[in-house]
Amino acid sequence: SSMASEGEGARCYAASIDSVKEAYENIKDAVNQTPVMTCGAIDRMAGFQVLFKCENFQKVGAFKFRGATNAVRKYKQGGGKGPLVTHSSGNHAQALALAAKQANMDAHIVMPSNASKPKVEAVKEYGAKVVFCEPIVADRQRAADEILAAYPGSVFIPPYDHPDIISGAGTLALEFLNQLGEDKLDAIIIPVGGGGMLSGCCIAAKGLQPDIRVYAAEPVGADDCAKSFSSGTFHEQTDPRTIADGLLTSMGDLTWPIIKDHITDVITVTEEEIVEAMRLVWMRMKLVIEASAAVGVAAALSKRFKQEQGIKRVGVVLCGGNVDIDALPWKQNA
Repeated sequence: SSMASEGEGARCYAASIDSVKEAYENIKDAVNQTPVMTCGAIDRMAGFQVLFKCENFQKVGAFKFRGATNAVRKYKQGGGKGPLVTHSSGNHAQALALAAKQANMDAHIVMPSNASKPKVEAVKEYGAKVVFCEPIVADRQRAADEILAAYPGSVFIPPYDHPDIISGAGTLALEFLNQLGEDKLDAIIIPVGGGGMLSGCCIAAKGLQPDIRVYAAEPVGADDCAKSFSSGTFHEQTDPRTIADGLLTSMGDLTWPIIKDHITDVITVTEEEIVEAMRLVWMRMKLVIEASAAVGVAAALSKRFKQEQGIKRVGVVLCGGNVDIDALPWKQNA
């Protein structure tokens, strides 16, 4: 869609507060309303109150189930029969597999040949067909295109750069702020990879509470959002190196414009800070979170964030908990 302005400063974004509310009505019977939790020890370390939105308790163990369910249901409501196709080595693969199963549709998931065994097994367990490709971007697209060509009527559901995925992801912020009611947040911190979660949550949070500050949290080893935001122009992610395997991708054509216009800043964190934050949440909160979720926690505890003025209550999105418990990062050097 064109970027034609609708009145003063308005833009044509891939999602709106209305599309997020519509998505919530569409998916609320299928998704878990995840809890909001706090931790006194972390509050003391931070110097402000931190409220954690625990999407690690979402179905498939990550927020991705929200967007996948919204996209699949909208497609089905429009008369779509499937099969559904995507490429993902991570949480979107499991999310689409389960959403397809619940919609009684076939799903074909292209996964890299080096994808972790637990993730591949989980996708198969939900009844999806796994097709392996070489672990390079060009090959996963080729494999997906072959499947799409082989099945007339099949549809590609991308992991983040899609209006229904963005609106679906935004439902987690809608739900979060509604759970808090009158006890408003001053800021919300959201990890960014492809930006589906961040862009959807920007639209939802700012739509409900225009004065809320939205901060992106990003590994310094995959800092395309930080570079893009500071320069004002899109920078692609070329060689990501981080333990936060859910945040490796570049932002998309739909997610970046929303992010650019709504966030206050991007906070980058080191690998050491990510591992430390992950361990802290496991130990103190007894919550199983994955490294990508720890990025938001690390940002909240960073020196950089402490410099922000007037912040007493901060929301942090724990986006997922799908981690290989046989390869925990703090045990690697033991």
